[in-house]
Formats: sequence, C-alpha cells, structure tokens
Amino acid sequence: MANAASGMAVEDDCKLKFLDLKAKRCYRFIVFKIDGQQVVVEKLGSPDESYDDFTNSLPADECRYAVFDFDFTTNENVQKSKIVFVAWSPDTSRVRMKMVYASSKDRFKRELDGIQVELQATDPSEMSLDIVKARAV
Repeated sequence: MANAASGMAVEDDCKLKFLDLKAKRCYRFIVFKIDGQQVVVEKLGSPDESYDDFTNSLPADECRYAVFDFDFTTNENVQKSKIVFVAWSPDTSRVRMKMVYASSKDRFKRELDGIQVELQATDPSEMSLDIVKARAV
C-alpha cells in the first residue's frame, strides 16, 4: 500500500476512475490531490469539458496531479488520443507541499497504467495546449 520513501497511499478510487477515463472515456480529465497520507480524486471533468476547463480546475497556489484525455489530429490527418499526466506545482505553493508532491509523483504515476505523455508545470504557460500537442504528436 504505502511506499516507504514517500509514505503515500493511493486510494483505489484513483485507479478505478483512471481506468474509467482510459477504457470507457467517462471523463475528460481527473484532478488528484494529496489529502493527509493518501492521494484522492478531487475533481472529475465530464467528457464534453475543454482543455481550458481542465487548466482552470487546477488551483493557482496548490500542487496537484492530473490526467487529461487529449484528442488530436496528426499531420497525416489521423484522429488520436493520448493520456497526459500533469504534475502541477505552482511557484506560489508552499515548499513543503512541493516536496511532498515531487517525492510521491513517480510512485503515483506507476499506479496509473497507460500514461503516454508527462508534463511538469509551475505556471499555466508551461502546459499550454500548444505544448501538450507538441509533446503528444
């Protein structure tokens, strides 16, 4: 359950909701937060929500993990979808919080099988749609 290095447990609901996003496309995005000693689901984005809805759901001064189901068209005009993992760590968040999120990230990410793109962002410009598309293609 909990990892000795980070002491962080991952609630089963996190994995189940991620599977729903990946396999059934029930959600456009999921925002996770660390609550006490475990990672929990904070917000679920409905399939019709946009990338802007996703970025606006991340708090301005607190760290979060999030996944976004990114649909795009390749240069060959092929419809594709990739799951993007975002480690949101704004400069304005507390140092202790940044350390906890940073030390738990890899362990949490391993629990979510199927992530294809990873972004580390400290402000919204670092996860603009252009950057996401460039990383996904």
